[in-house]
Amino acid sequence: MRGAPARPQRRRARRSPPTSACAAPASAVPLGAIAQTPHAGGAGTPAAPAGAPVTSKVSLRVNGKQHELTVDTRTSLLDVLRENLHLTGTKKGCDQGQCGACTVILDGRRINSCLSLAIMHDGSEVTTIEGLGQPGKLHPMQAAFVKHDGYQCGYCTPGQICSAVSVLDEIRKGVPSHVTADLNQKPLLSIDEIRERMSGNICRCGAYSNIVDAITEVAGGKA
Repeated sequence: MRGAPARPQRRRARRSPPTSACAAPASAVPLGAIAQTPHAGGAGTPAAPAGAPVTSKVSLRVNGKQHELTVDTRTSLLDVLRENLHLTGTKKGCDQGQCGACTVILDGRRINSCLSLAIMHDGSEVTTIEGLGQPGKLHPMQAAFVKHDGYQCGYCTPGQICSAVSVLDEIRKGVPSHVTADLNQKPLLSIDEIRERMSGNICRCGAYSNIVDAITEVAGGKA
């Protein structure tokens, strides 16, 4: 019998030794070869710890008083008012912009302060519930809420009042809402307008009808 044909031999390519410095064992890399991050303050200045907050200066005029602050850039306007300036009348409810308890008036317009970073409003003017009125000298809207029992637990009331003040200002300026019938005409004071404009302020106690009565009285008309 004839033998089976011989199988051709395969050459194995010799691998060259690694030439990259990255392939060298860690123990072979001199300690001094590790790159150093330059210090922000120059030579001899310790670097900031990893994860340290970044701060920024912000100037705010709150309730007629000027404040110069240095805050974490991630700090909301709500937290600056409560934690830095100790104006705790403005409440933290949902912290997601859904309940309206944190409503303040910023540069003449109402905003949810929990959704806005303080550093976005450098140079702005903020009015909180403390700036609208104080015991013995209440704002007309505050007095109307007391008169019409427009609150029960009171937690949402500061935001309700700040929002209500802005609602009447919006109507006076002719700013339309979702329910304004004719955008070419100045909106009229009505139940529908008030309810629509106040819909971002939630009252879990259900004092809505009394809130509408308070706003209507301050507006000087019948809704």
